[in-house]
Amino acid sequence: MKKIAIVVGSIREGRNAQQVANWIKEVADQHGNAEYSILDLKEFNMPLMYKRFSEYDGTEEEFARLRELHERTQAADGFVFITPEYNHGLTAALKNYFDLYYAEFNNKAAGLVSYGSSNGARAAEQVRNILGELQVADVRQQVTMSLFTDFENFSVFKPNPMHADSLKVMLDQVVNWTTALASLR
Repeated sequence: MKKIAIVVGSIREGRNAQQVANWIKEVADQHGNAEYSILDLKEFNMPLMYKRFSEYDGTEEEFARLRELHERTQAADGFVFITPEYNHGLTAALKNYFDLYYAEFNNKAAGLVSYGSSNGARAAEQVRNILGELQVADVRQQVTMSLFTDFENFSVFKPNPMHADSLKVMLDQVVNWTTALASLR
């Protein structure tokens, strides 16, 4: 069974991304077409990277955390990236994650779930550009959510039920592309 990592792309205090990740995991587990796990970037306390992981020369503690993140990224067959939109763009944590690794992402598939005042559309578009450089096949279906209609008081996640149907279509596309790309990994 394919392994899909649900990447929580925000590390801010008070973030909404963890609620979104839990919802994705619940819908995905019920859908049952792959093995899903949450990969929360906040757990890894990544330093701002100016080198790739293969060139890292920081402390042993930092290296151990980044090594675990490397292994979990490498083990994933595909991804669902959660990207809130901050200042019309993706989060610094998610960009840092993409810049830290390269080969770990190659020849895998990904879907996007975005949210923000403009449904996270601008952030998702930036992520798609980066994924192309990382040799990740991003699927067409995308789940976009509004801070105004899918979050009560901008903080309590209450997704429109139609999003679950869109998510299932996206998950099927990610698994299909992940399967198709398996021979290249």
